[in-house]
Amino acid sequence: MTYFRIREAAALLGVSDDTVRRWAGEGILTLSLDASGHQTVPGAELAERARALAAEPGEGDQVLRSARNRFVGLVTSVRVDGLMAQVELQSGPHRIVSLMTAEAADELGLEVGSKAVAVAKATMMIIETERASS
Repeated sequence: MTYFRIREAAALLGVSDDTVRRWAGEGILTLSLDASGHQTVPGAELAERARALAAEPGEGDQVLRSARNRFVGLVTSVRVDGLMAQVELQSGPHRIVSLMTAEAADELGLEVGSKAVAVAKATMMIIETERASS
C-alpha cells in the first residue's frame, strides 16, 4: 500500500497540514509512522477522502452535466488579442489554460482574481505515475 506524509497528503487534497491532522483527530483519516518516524496517511484513505470532497456540491451548484472533470480555481491571467482570449486558471497545484472567444471571456466576466470552474470532457485521458525505484 502507498502512504503519504502529512504535507504530501495535504497538497494532494488542496488543504492545509492542520486540516489533515484535524481529520485524523476526528477519525476521518488514519495516521501511522513510517520507518523514519514521520506520520503518514494511507493512500487508499486519501483517495476515499478526495472522492468525498469532490462529491460535495459547491455553492450554487444547480447545474447537472455529464463531464466529471471539474477544476474550481482562481483566474490568474486573461489575455485578449483580437477575437480570441487565453485564460489561465489555478486550481490547487493545477494550472489550466483555456482558449475561447474574446466575447465569451467578456460575457463570463473573467478577470484576474475571479473564481471560475474549468470543465473538461474528453474521450481520452493520459494518466502517469512515477516509476518504482528498485
